[in-house]
Amino acid sequence: MGSHDHHGHHHHDDAGHSHDHGHDHGPGHGHVHAPANFGKAFAVGITLNTALVVAEATYGYVGNSTALLADAGHNLSDVLGLVVAWGASVAARRAPSGRFTYGLRASTILAALANAMFLLVATGAIGWEAILRLREPEPVAGLTVMVVAGIGILINGFTAMLFASGRKDDINIEGAYLHMAADAAVSLGVMISAALIIWTGWLWLDPVTSLVICATILWSTTSLLRGSIDMSMAAAPKGTDLAAIRAFLLARPGVSGIHDLHVWPISTTETALTCHLVMPAGTGDAFLMETTQLLKTSFRIGHTTLQVETHPDNGCALAPDDVV
Repeated sequence: MGSHDHHGHHHHDDAGHSHDHGHDHGPGHGHVHAPANFGKAFAVGITLNTALVVAEATYGYVGNSTALLADAGHNLSDVLGLVVAWGASVAARRAPSGRFTYGLRASTILAALANAMFLLVATGAIGWEAILRLREPEPVAGLTVMVVAGIGILINGFTAMLFASGRKDDINIEGAYLHMAADAAVSLGVMISAALIIWTGWLWLDPVTSLVICATILWSTTSLLRGSIDMSMAAAPKGTDLAAIRAFLLARPGVSGIHDLHVWPISTTETALTCHLVMPAGTGDAFLMETTQLLKTSFRIGHTTLQVETHPDNGCALAPDDVV
């Protein structure tokens, strides 16, 4: 019940203090989670990976390796994914205008969804080619494949590192990170399979590797897909403790009941809340400012809208359980 001590302690501050605090918190809070600092990471990642796709596709074709072509396809879907994720993170910082009263923040949610879709399509195409190859394996230029895959490990590993710091706070950045980390692992697989082909002469290893790659991609994509679909459906973001928020609001001084509590994501990093508070004695601005501030610090909710109702019957008509 940390929120209790919290509100007790906060109550002694005068409202003004609480409000200034909110102002400091605003820009700072936005800054920590804003994908702003990832512009360079996206630019570097897109450039390096585009070069890698060209190299892998060329040598995969010349060296006759489906595993390397699979990796090229995978990396191409990544470049597209990075472009979409970057576009979304830039769009998310545009000011609200016209009918888009939240700005374009939700584009980060769509980007995460699109990213997952790209991967599924790439996987299908590669898997199909590998299955055809299994029926009649063809010779592979092992050494060439090893060298190119080795370069792939370095490029993907480096790009993943660029996004590592932001993955906890933003599913859009996490999508980019997962992509790159999976890629490094995939390139390692291609390299090992090429080494084994040189060593044993088992040609079927090449298509089998590319099927393993497909399975890996599918497995890593499902959580990204589920997360972005949940957000599209305005589900409360993961890690949001709705019971704790409800208890916190009910425990606020003067609140006799609450209803219509909604918590939803505005973007992959920002959360909004609306709620009706039944307060027979009414309230002052200080109460609202303080409650908003505590929701921000304790529950990371950046956009709170509270409706105060002095007539208890308003809420009862709806029954307080009509809460999400």
